[in-house]
Amino acid sequence: MTDLLFATPGNPIPENAHAGILKARDGKRLRFARFGASARPLQGTVIILPGRNECIEKYFETIGDLARRGLGSAILDWRGQGGSDRLIRDPQRGHIGDFQIYLRDLEQFFEEVVLPDCRGPYYMLGHSTGSLIAIMAAPSMLNRIRRMVLVAPLISLHGLPLSPGSVSKLTSTLYWVGFGRSYFGGGKRPLAPLPFAGNKVTSDPIRYQRNVMIYEEQPALAIGGPTVSWVRAMLRAAYQIQQPAFRARIQIPMLFVAAGADTIVSTPAIEAYARTLRSGAVITIDGSRHEILQEADLYREQFLAAFDAFVPGTGE
Repeated sequence: MTDLLFATPGNPIPENAHAGILKARDGKRLRFARFGASARPLQGTVIILPGRNECIEKYFETIGDLARRGLGSAILDWRGQGGSDRLIRDPQRGHIGDFQIYLRDLEQFFEEVVLPDCRGPYYMLGHSTGSLIAIMAAPSMLNRIRRMVLVAPLISLHGLPLSPGSVSKLTSTLYWVGFGRSYFGGGKRPLAPLPFAGNKVTSDPIRYQRNVMIYEEQPALAIGGPTVSWVRAMLRAAYQIQQPAFRARIQIPMLFVAAGADTIVSTPAIEAYARTLRSGAVITIDGSRHEILQEADLYREQFLAAFDAFVPGTGE
């Protein structure tokens, strides 16, 4: 069933596609898709965890890259974005109460979609917020995920005017006085797409326009800025993964891929965090902006070379 997926010019639905709706345990409907490999030998399945305000369609090119490497893919839209149910009345607001909810959805997705329908062994590929969720899930995924590749993980934001602790206190105060569903650091999605010039995510105009077209043709897939509650939950999650006791529980081999010209998340924070993990390694792609998988070929090819050197690995 592929009628849940949307093709746009220059962004066709990959081969061997199946899409569906996963009903979460609290009743929310989560859109997912899985894709078979197009080359042999079969190497397993990569579980793709998108970033905030991303959707399955944005990863069609990467899914094709994986398929040609003998890797299937499984991907879901996080609740509150993409083709999944929204959580509050205003569908534009990126909202969540606790990142543990994302972990529960990921666990259910793994048990009800990945395990029964996708070929092992299993790997994980996260981007930004998705990478943060992958790190949070790592201790419980030890015997199920062989390796993780974490692209521009949201460990700390870049260029905050206040310290993370101060922002956390501010959002907590706003949350407890009843402003949890208000926008924080952004508002509604602009009616007209932002011009390529000056964008912070990619230096590739063709891929930028391709992604703009997804949301122009399917505006229901897009959201605006995050709420106070979402930012508060994100900061709490980022704090959790920094704790020594948590880091000691991470044993899955992880490759952190940072963007040298990232102005969304902090590249130094990624590099420092990766080096605290016994199972972590880090590379930084100089010149790349935040969305490495949506970047120019010069940067994507460096990512793919690093990915190929790390996945599938030895299985140890």
